[in-house]
Amino acid sequence: MTDSDNLSGGKHTPPKDFVCPITSHIFVDPVTLETGQTYERRAIQEWLDRGNTTCPITRQKLQSTQLPKTNYVLKRLIASWQEQNPGSAQIQSDLNQLQITPSLFDSARTSSSPRSVISQANSDGTVTELHLAINNLCMSEILSEAETAVVQIERFWREANMESDNIEALLSKPAVVNGFVEVLLNSIDPKVLRATIFLLCELGSKDKNVIQTLTRVDSDVDCVVALFKRGLLEAVVLIYLLKPSTSILFKMDLVESLLMIIKNKEGDSVDMCVRPKTAALLLLQQVLGGGEEKSVSKVAHSVASAKTVESVIGTLEAEGSEERIAAVGILLRCMQEDGKCRNIIADKAKLTPLLESLIGATDSEKFQIVHFLFELVKLDRRTLNEQNLHIIKEQGTFSIMHTLLVYLQTALPDQCPFIACLLLQLDLLAEPRKMSMYREEAIDALISSLRNSDFPEAQLTAAETILALQGRFSSSGKPLARAFLLKCAGLDRRYNSVMQNEQLGHAVGKSQEKLAEDKAADEWERKMAFALVGHEFGLLFEALAEGMKSEEKKLSSACFVSATWLTNMLTVLPDTGIRGAARVCLLKQSISIFKSARDVEDKALAMLALSSFLQDPEGLSDLTPHMKDMLKSLRELKKSSSLATRILKTLSDGQDTSVDIWNYKELIQVDCGGNVEVLSIICFEDKIFSGLSDGMLKVWSCIGNRIHLIQEIRKHMKGITSLAILQSGDRLYTGSLDRTVKVWAVGNELIQCIQVHDVKDQVLAMAVANNILCFVPHGAGIKVYSWNGDSKLFNPNKSVKCMALVQGKLYCGCNDSSMQEIDLATETIRTIQNGTRKLIGKANPIHALSVSDGMIYSASTSTDGAAVKIWSASNFNLAGSLPSTLEPRSMLISSDLIYLGGKMGTVEVWCKRKRNRVETLQTRTNGKVICMAVDQDEEVLVVGTSDGRIQAWRLV
Repeated sequence: MTDSDNLSGGKHTPPKDFVCPITSHIFVDPVTLETGQTYERRAIQEWLDRGNTTCPITRQKLQSTQLPKTNYVLKRLIASWQEQNPGSAQIQSDLNQLQITPSLFDSARTSSSPRSVISQANSDGTVTELHLAINNLCMSEILSEAETAVVQIERFWREANMESDNIEALLSKPAVVNGFVEVLLNSIDPKVLRATIFLLCELGSKDKNVIQTLTRVDSDVDCVVALFKRGLLEAVVLIYLLKPSTSILFKMDLVESLLMIIKNKEGDSVDMCVRPKTAALLLLQQVLGGGEEKSVSKVAHSVASAKTVESVIGTLEAEGSEERIAAVGILLRCMQEDGKCRNIIADKAKLTPLLESLIGATDSEKFQIVHFLFELVKLDRRTLNEQNLHIIKEQGTFSIMHTLLVYLQTALPDQCPFIACLLLQLDLLAEPRKMSMYREEAIDALISSLRNSDFPEAQLTAAETILALQGRFSSSGKPLARAFLLKCAGLDRRYNSVMQNEQLGHAVGKSQEKLAEDKAADEWERKMAFALVGHEFGLLFEALAEGMKSEEKKLSSACFVSATWLTNMLTVLPDTGIRGAARVCLLKQSISIFKSARDVEDKALAMLALSSFLQDPEGLSDLTPHMKDMLKSLRELKKSSSLATRILKTLSDGQDTSVDIWNYKELIQVDCGGNVEVLSIICFEDKIFSGLSDGMLKVWSCIGNRIHLIQEIRKHMKGITSLAILQSGDRLYTGSLDRTVKVWAVGNELIQCIQVHDVKDQVLAMAVANNILCFVPHGAGIKVYSWNGDSKLFNPNKSVKCMALVQGKLYCGCNDSSMQEIDLATETIRTIQNGTRKLIGKANPIHALSVSDGMIYSASTSTDGAAVKIWSASNFNLAGSLPSTLEPRSMLISSDLIYLGGKMGTVEVWCKRKRNRVETLQTRTNGKVICMAVDQDEEVLVVGTSDGRIQAWRLV
């Protein structure tokens, strides 16, 4: 037996297929079963005679127990081999003397019989005992005997009383391995199961044939997985040794069990070829490193949320580099999936062992470490990021910067941006010097990657890493450059929305702490921008401009945001001539994006870039030819961005006159028909409401350049003199000469009257607040009417012509050219302008009055060269006037313009800020302009005339 076992070590080693897996002897009478396995006839016959109905190796059930004919093909091959190897004849003769008898499959009680093959082969007690244990393991039908055999074999292995190679050879045979698996399938004794797993792990780690035997039958693997899930933690080592594919690992559904091992502390008794925790870590890293993104993302999220991160962090200090690299891979994937765990990792990770791993690591392992460090310094607190950068730079026994520099020169294209970004950040920890080899190499690498069109992925990575260099991150590690730039562009609401969605916990703390963080962030941004734009006299701007032209949307967008950031930073950096280089590279593209972009945010970012060019005379000069093309977009953004208003002001100041900025195009003119006047008009959303002198209310649709009638209603008996809509926008109020005020619901397509108030006096002019109605009656004074029916008369000694209601204060313009302010809360009256009378006739009345931006505007017939006077609402001092020759009968104030409507259908348009006339519009009628309104975007002007015409113009 001993000699036969050592056949594999002789110089005439027979091929594996020539040896029976049961007897370990060269075949004499080989028979091949239906499972494809070949056995010695007498050995397999004895197996079947004992009542077994399965194949000894595959354990597949045999459909027939009738043995087939001798495999003569194999027998002839064996004979041919023996002829070519004469030395094998003596071995075969010795084997033939050891007749195969039923005792080979007998239990331990009969195995010592003189006829026993084992006893004939070796009389040494220990060897005999081992062989008996193996025999019981393989052939005994009694589970307890097989379990005892396992315990005995484990003891032999640990004591190593025999040569280890001999023991390994004996136990690595398929029949023995299958015997171990049979025990795993049937035993419930934890001690036996652990011993079996231990032996299979030891054998599998030394002999790949054992692994092949185990993986030959799927049920064997399933058995090991089932034991692991039921709590036999040592089984994870065997699963790891089986080297299952990633897809099979997903099917096994092992994540929960793997996490349990990683979180648990290992006892001192663990003594295996691979520690269970190490095996679990390596398997988890394999799961996270492949498979469908959706499945991997789910696993990574569970790892990050199961508080396993801290346990994985501890393995960064493991002795084995393989385990450290696996931990890096897991933590990196966790940060990418749930960035909020980044703070825990940065706080608890000991980076020194990891940095030491860079020496001797493979290129892929180096990149994983660098990528991990790159993600680790994307915290939402700038001070902590710089602390971690200092740790990376200063810990370790070698220069990390030199190591990164050497690695950068040989790294793959898609790896270079990460390495360069980390190297650049480490270099900028100190105040930037005039020259730095590390900085020059890092920025060169970023620019090269950005221009490397042969590797689109590297281009995108470079653009995104440049954006991350700004240094502002959310709590989940996402760069906030775009959101921060939108705030700089005046879109505070969008910025606040992003901040709220990211739930920035660390960024919002004590005011002193936040101020310190903001200061650190500003300083870092300044240093980084200065280093980037100063490299090779703005070479990066050229690369970004090329990237903005890319058809790949992600790349062009990232380059656009990066270019906007660096261009905006030029306004706070010393001017070394770089602004000119940036303008040459980016001005035209920024203008193109500003004019063509549909997304409001892209328009705002382009506007921010353009605003930085406006600060130089050369930039303003270059932008002037494009001013007309930019005006429409600037007006659109003016509603949400104060920057747009400032740019409009700058462009206006850059012109001798504002005329070119405010150009109008006539949209439509309609005749309301009959002998009527358009007494009142108002715009709301995409509708225009007009009140006529015959009591008709007409509703018009205003979409684009089209205006058409959608509804006519006659609910008032006399002319509708006033229209008002509350800020809530769901109610329209109409005041009429028929002594009523009606309330209309305007939420639906067609408006509907829902309430009527009898105010017992003609309504000549009207203003509405939430709980009161103010109107000018036919007689003297002004009435304040509450919705419960009560009313009160103010200013009874004056004949009021027009009025305005602003924040609880009522402003009156009277027929005697006087003006008053009435505080409705205190019921006090203050005079703004005293009235005057001529010796013959009446004084000029105040035809129109409006309050805007703390100023009071009054319009009357020009007697002193000023048809419109402007007063301070705070102290009633005269602040200016408009030298119009028009006799205005109506006035409208918008954000930027003053509209004056007069006789002969003339409308003058004045710049509110510069107080110069920018346009004169003609209705081509002889009627006077009675009322005016602008839409909510202040782009469409609508007027109503005394001869029943409604006319509209649009800003172009």
